[in-house]
Amino acid sequence: MTWTEPVTGRGRSRPVTRTLTADPLGGTVRRTVLPNGLRVITEAIPAMRSVSFGVWVGVGSRDETPARSGASHFLEHLLFKGTQRRTAWEISAAIEAVGGETNAFTAKEYTCYYARVLDEDLPLAIDVVCDLVANSVIDPADVETERGVILEEIAMHDDEPDDEVHDLHAEAVFGPHPLGRLISGTEETISALTRRQINDFYRRRYTPGAMVIAAAGNLDHRTVVRQVRAALRSSPLDPENPGRPEPPRPATPAVRARPPRVILRHKETEQAHLVLGGAGIARGDDRRFALGVLNNVLGGGMSSRLFQEIRERRGLAYSVYSYASQYADGGTFAVYAGCAPSKVDEVLALVRTELAAVAEYGVSPDELARGKGMSRGGYVLGLEDTGSRMGRLAKGELLYGEQLPVDQLLAQVAEVTVEQVGAVAAELLTRPMSLAVIGPVESASLSG
Repeated sequence: MTWTEPVTGRGRSRPVTRTLTADPLGGTVRRTVLPNGLRVITEAIPAMRSVSFGVWVGVGSRDETPARSGASHFLEHLLFKGTQRRTAWEISAAIEAVGGETNAFTAKEYTCYYARVLDEDLPLAIDVVCDLVANSVIDPADVETERGVILEEIAMHDDEPDDEVHDLHAEAVFGPHPLGRLISGTEETISALTRRQINDFYRRRYTPGAMVIAAAGNLDHRTVVRQVRAALRSSPLDPENPGRPEPPRPATPAVRARPPRVILRHKETEQAHLVLGGAGIARGDDRRFALGVLNNVLGGGMSSRLFQEIRERRGLAYSVYSYASQYADGGTFAVYAGCAPSKVDEVLALVRTELAAVAEYGVSPDELARGKGMSRGGYVLGLEDTGSRMGRLAKGELLYGEQLPVDQLLAQVAEVTVEQVGAVAAELLTRPMSLAVIGPVESASLSG
C-alpha cells in the first residue's frame, strides 16, 4: 500500500477509498482518506456481532518536553471529563447503557480512545468517541480533579515493583531521551502542568493528519465513513477542511543507548525484581521476525531456555522472561526475573550464561521450529476478537504506513532461518547491557 492523499476536484477535495486486503483469515479491509487528512480504516467481519471502534493519535509521551512530561497521559484522562454536548457521566452512561465499554491508553508513540459495542450500537460509539476526542472542554476544575487521580496512579505504580522496574530499565538505557521517561510523568511534572499547557498540547498535536480511525467487526465501511464525517462536522477536526495524512514517525536518526549502568532502587519488598538488557532494533527493521523467534526461544514461554533453566531446573524464580520493545528509531531487548533477594547474583549469572551461549552458538533447528510456531500462533490467536483486529489496523496505518495481510506475516516468519536468528543473537546479546533492580538489595553488578 502506498500513501494516498485526498484528490482535488471541482475546487475542493473529496475522500479517496481503497480496498486494501480481502484476508481469508478475517474480513475485507478498506481505507478512506478524508479531505482533512484523517484516515478511516475498517475490517468488515460479518460473522461477528460486535464492533470495536477507536481513534488513534500519533502522539505519545516521547512528544513531550521534559517540563511537560505526562501531558499526553493527563490529556487522555481529561478527554473523558466532558464536551460541549456531554458531561463525563453522559459519556460513560451512553456506552454502558447498551452494554458496551469505552476506555483509552497512552503509549510512548501514540494514544488510543476506543469503544466496543454490539454492531447495532456502532453509530452511538462513533458519535461518543469522536465527540470526546474532538470537543473536550478541558474544564479547569476537571484538571485539578484528574491531577489528584493521576498522582494516585503514579503512587500506585510505585507500589508495583514488577512493573516499575521496566521503567527504571528504560531510564538506564535511554537516559534523558524521551523514550527513557515515564509515560505518566512524575509527581513534579504533573503537579506543575497547567490547564493552558494541556489545552495547548491538545489543540497543537491532535490534528486530523496525525489521527487514524479504525474499526473492526460487523460493519459497512461506507456507513462508518459517513457517520465519522457527521460526528466531526463543525468541530476542530472538521473533515471538510483541507489537510493531508502525516507519514509514520521517521526511523532516523537512530536513538543511541547510554553506556551501560546499574540503577538500584532499594525497597523493602518480598522479592527482588531485575531487568538486564540493552539496545535492540527499530520497529521497521527487517530483522524483527528473526528477533521475535529469538525472543521465543530465549524467554518467550514455559519451554524457553530461561524458564527451563532458572525456574524449572533450579526453582530460583517464579517469573522469568525476555522481551523486545520497538520504536520508530530504536528499541531494547531485555530479560526480567523476580527472585529472592539473596538469589539476585545467582539468577543474573544464569541469565548471562544463557545470553552468552545463544550469542555464540545460536539456536538449534528444533528451537527454531518451536520459536516460529509460537510466533505464527501468536499472530493468529491475537486476532480472535474485534479489539485486537481494530488495534492491528490502526498500528499498521499509523506506525508502518501499510497493512500486511496475515498470510504475508506468517510467510515472513516461515522464512526465518537458523542463520538469521544466530546473527541477531550475536549482535544484540553481545551489546553493552544495563541493569535495573528494585528490592531489598544493597548492590548489584554488571559483571558476572
